Amino acid sequence: MSATDTITQTAPPQATTAMVSMPLGMFVFLIVYGGMTVLAGVVAFKQVQLWPSDLAVEAGIFPFLLLVVISSTISQLYGRAAANKLVWWGFVPVALTAALIYLVLGLPAFERVLGQTPRILLAGPAAYITSLLLNVWIFDRLRGGGETGTLGLMIRGAIASALSQALDSVIFVTLAFYGSFDITNLLIGQVLAKVTLSLLLVPFLITFGVQFAQWLDSRNG
Repeated sequence: MSATDTITQTAPPQATTAMVSMPLGMFVFLIVYGGMTVLAGVVAFKQVQLWPSDLAVEAGIFPFLLLVVISSTISQLYGRAAANKLVWWGFVPVALTAALIYLVLGLPAFERVLGQTPRILLAGPAAYITSLLLNVWIFDRLRGGGETGTLGLMIRGAIASALSQALDSVIFVTLAFYGSFDITNLLIGQVLAKVTLSLLLVPFLITFGVQFAQWLDSRNG
């Protein structure tokens, strides 16, 4: 038996049976990735203070950090091309979420819960596609001509995440809030928080993600 889960779709008698197969690890991470793209767009409106300073971050950094980890994990195990496809197809739920939220902004109860604006809805997808494609590109380039050990994996993940997340912060905060209020504290806080989390958490999260995906892939081996 192979190390993949096979999804079988039975067609009518006159048609052939379609077989779609992918590694179980990739399948699980695809599901989580799609959920995080939606969640990142929904909670992006909320600013969280970095106590005890006056700096702030938008709450979307937490699910977005997982998007970085998952895209790097996919690149490590299944290749840069697969990771880029994930990022591009992940744009679909991002765009659908933005469109649906914009569609129902006129409903007062919904607006009080989400507080979204068209600028935020446009800023999210722009920052998403730019920063995550950059993350995959840097992560893959740092790989060089061969495989790296766990330490190399952690270093590559930290560097790629820190650089791409800094750019993500500049794009999102500027497009979403510039001109509405002084974005200095939010921008500085956002960059500092994302870079810090990238250096402290991402290396371990990527290592765990790779090992977990490998474990899933080997379950039926």
